[in-house]
Amino acid sequence: MIWYATREQVKDALDAKETARANARIDRALGAATTAVEGLCHRRFYPEVASRSWDWPSGQGAPSWRLWLDDNELIAVSTLTSGGRDIADTDYLLRRSDGRDEPPFTHVELNLATSASFGGGATTQRDITVTGLFGYRNDETVLGAHTGITGGATTLDVDAATSAEVGVGSLLRLDDERVTVTARSMASTGQTLTAAVDGQMKTTVIPVGDGTAFAEGELILIDGERCRIDEIAGNNLIVRRAADGSTLAAHDAATPVYAPRSLRLRRGVLGTMATAHTGGGTVVRWDPPSLVAELCIAQAVTNLLQESAGYARTVGAGEGTREAAGRGLAAIRDDAYTAHGRKARSRAV
Repeated sequence: MIWYATREQVKDALDAKETARANARIDRALGAATTAVEGLCHRRFYPEVASRSWDWPSGQGAPSWRLWLDDNELIAVSTLTSGGRDIADTDYLLRRSDGRDEPPFTHVELNLATSASFGGGATTQRDITVTGLFGYRNDETVLGAHTGITGGATTLDVDAATSAEVGVGSLLRLDDERVTVTARSMASTGQTLTAAVDGQMKTTVIPVGDGTAFAEGELILIDGERCRIDEIAGNNLIVRRAADGSTLAAHDAATPVYAPRSLRLRRGVLGTMATAHTGGGTVVRWDPPSLVAELCIAQAVTNLLQESAGYARTVGAGEGTREAAGRGLAAIRDDAYTAHGRKARSRAV
């Protein structure tokens, strides 16, 4: 399953400790939240490379030059065929019901200025085939670089910029291959403390040999203490101490600094193939719509809090007793559906 938020985003919202038990609960809540988001909005948001077919005539009552895609929304088309014939990209138009010229496209129309047509195959079954990128949108953010990976490997080492911007559940692209992050583990940054650091919360400056080896937002590990980098000033890391519920402690000079730069991956997802990628290549992250991500986080947090309370979080009394899901969650649900929910289309009967 592709999640619309990461484990780390939910943990930040809960300020939860880094434990295997907590991770399993959060992952389960994220899966349930993603399913709830898709059920609410009646669509899948992630991009998927696929070939899908339709009968023609389809019995939809549409004009002979229009193919309704319904829940097979399109981002881009690679090839379009009908009756075994290729239809050139100049012979059709990708359209939306609201008239906007951007994904997700809800139907394909033949260009009436051309002689292109649907049908003509030996049978009406699966007469039209579209190969392309299906989904809601393909919004991406270029992160940093990786050290390379073979076609059969499942572990990828990345730089500080990528480490700071991905989490468990992130959907990434390496060249044409899409992968999901299933786990992260600590790896050496090659840096050590250049001076001792005491065990006081007010001490937020971590001196290292080279500040450019890190990125703002990155999590680092010193002995058993995790720290989150808020700012970088030269070779000083300005951090939040004792992050992720770790224990505040003093650290000696020359102590090695680690960061979660080793990613465990599920390869070749969403219709792509696992292939080798040369070191120094770019890591690109797919970004769900912000309201969708916020709703996924909010729903996962609510699920976890309800579970912790034995599903007994209620407000009111007597006949007015109701689940204490919070007005905020209801508001985010309404906003997400208004902005991104797939509404029923209407057509003449």
